[in-house]
Amino acid sequence: MAASMTHEKSWFLALALGVTFLKCLLINAYHSTDFEVHRNWLALTHSLPVSQWYYEATSEWTLDYPPLFAWFEYGLSHIAQFFDKEMLVVQNLNYASPATILFQRLSVIVADVVFFYAVKECCKCLREDKGKDLLAKPPFILTVLLLWNFGLLIVDHIHFQYNGFLFGILLLSIARHFQGQLPQVLSRLFPFKRGLCHAYWAPNIWALYNIADKAFSILGVKFKLLDINKLPKASMTGGLVQEFQHSVLPSVSPLATLVCTLLSILPALFRIWHRPNGARGFLRCLVVCALGSFMFGWHVHEKAILMAILPLSLLAVESREDARIFLILSITGHYSLFPLLFTTQELPIKIFLMLLFTIFSVTSLKTLFRKGGALLNPLEATYLLGLIPLELICEFVYPLTVWQKTFPFLPLMLTSVYCALGVTYAFIRLYISLLACSDTTKKTKMQ
Repeated sequence: MAASMTHEKSWFLALALGVTFLKCLLINAYHSTDFEVHRNWLALTHSLPVSQWYYEATSEWTLDYPPLFAWFEYGLSHIAQFFDKEMLVVQNLNYASPATILFQRLSVIVADVVFFYAVKECCKCLREDKGKDLLAKPPFILTVLLLWNFGLLIVDHIHFQYNGFLFGILLLSIARHFQGQLPQVLSRLFPFKRGLCHAYWAPNIWALYNIADKAFSILGVKFKLLDINKLPKASMTGGLVQEFQHSVLPSVSPLATLVCTLLSILPALFRIWHRPNGARGFLRCLVVCALGSFMFGWHVHEKAILMAILPLSLLAVESREDARIFLILSITGHYSLFPLLFTTQELPIKIFLMLLFTIFSVTSLKTLFRKGGALLNPLEATYLLGLIPLELICEFVYPLTVWQKTFPFLPLMLTSVYCALGVTYAFIRLYISLLACSDTTKKTKMQ
């Protein structure tokens, strides 16, 4: 027993140190405007009294995260002053000295310790496997799927955000629930004034709704059923964050998205209320609710797909059907994050990291469930392989065409719509598995 625990500690430590080293190599990579957002929050929480934190508006990137996160920034600011005090001046907009970049990157890396601890706790909830093959051990596979998650790597350590330790809290609450403790309560923020969709459409039901409306409007104008002069001026394909009206289909209001979101999760909530299915039932319901919010929510960001992919990793190593859904959702969802890194120097990085993660996901889960044949049917495999020509067209072919200047948003639209098909399919299959799953009393309980 002691030898087994020592062996587990060794490979977990190796995986944790390995991914930390990779994050350090990405310190000088491209960073988005979110970098300046968090630098500004460091400055205002450090320089101003608490009563002014949510009133300060020198920068356009005002503090709009919950107070707990604001206090997190406040704590970081006291360490930041030892790197470069100028980053803590509110008036120093877009300040990004080498010391500032180093500090902010390291703050994300260090904060990921919470995520590491949460992953370790989640592994304790899995069944013990006394086999000697490391790649056949659910804890090892789960650790790689979480610690080396492609989406989390590029969103936090290239694009720049602090999702790692926040997801650590989520996973820790899941682990505690598996251990018999109450789950954490999650709250959602709804940006009603920013329009139905983000500048880059998240791959959800509204992306399909938007493209259907666009197709109907084009056909309507072509067959002279619609007057082009009477169509709404604000274009949903303009790549801007704004409110807009649909041309043919009914325009969607925040209330409509709320109703759709509630309708999408109510069957899952009803199911778990009447047939709880223990911790696994709770986790499956949580994933369905997260994905339902992603599918039907108002102004959903593409990064929110991680809210479903990461918790689903726990189910993927225990169920063949969940492994199948995980592969479809993770590959499609991770690819939908590609537009976040649009600079040329990050192109090989995002492709290489996704290939590594995808190859490991497919091979390890296939090994884990090798007795049942292929995890994906031919149609599913063909759809996922279709991401390859899509990437070639969007990244290499389309920029060389004459349409690049006229329709610059087209590659983003194609990516969003194609990925929306896969995410929608995964959502349907996940719902079917939730409604069809048997009671946990008939299964092996997690330790």
